[in-house]
Amino acid sequence: MPITSDDDIRALFDAETIAVVGCSATPGKPAHDVPAYMQRHGYRVVPVNPFHDEILGETAYDSLADVDEDIDLVDVFRPSEEAGDIVDAAIERAADRGDVEAVWLQLGIRDDDAAARAEEAGLSFVQDNCFKVEHSRLA
Repeated sequence: MPITSDDDIRALFDAETIAVVGCSATPGKPAHDVPAYMQRHGYRVVPVNPFHDEILGETAYDSLADVDEDIDLVDVFRPSEEAGDIVDAAIERAADRGDVEAVWLQLGIRDDDAAARAEEAGLSFVQDNCFKVEHSRLA
């Protein structure tokens, strides 16, 4: 089951580097403003967006597989129908590199099958929840 308890969500805030899949270069969009919030609160944000070279002052990557540095948490701002492939990429990366520990699907994004695969692979999983809202509430 996806993480829902405050204590389990709070534990995810120990992440240092967060890859944001679908990070936006457009201020005012949640996919821009939430990662900007993360940066302001000390997180290293790694944007994953194939349409930009840089977002929020950071190099943007085409995919999770292209990111050179270690990732603690993968935060997803893509439609639910794309979430499964992104979760599978996170699972593959965790198996190959041993760095991804959790996947977070933002508010309105759900994939129960992907949740089961992530949990089976040993990853913590949150879905249909906003990182910024939960961090503001719990941290």
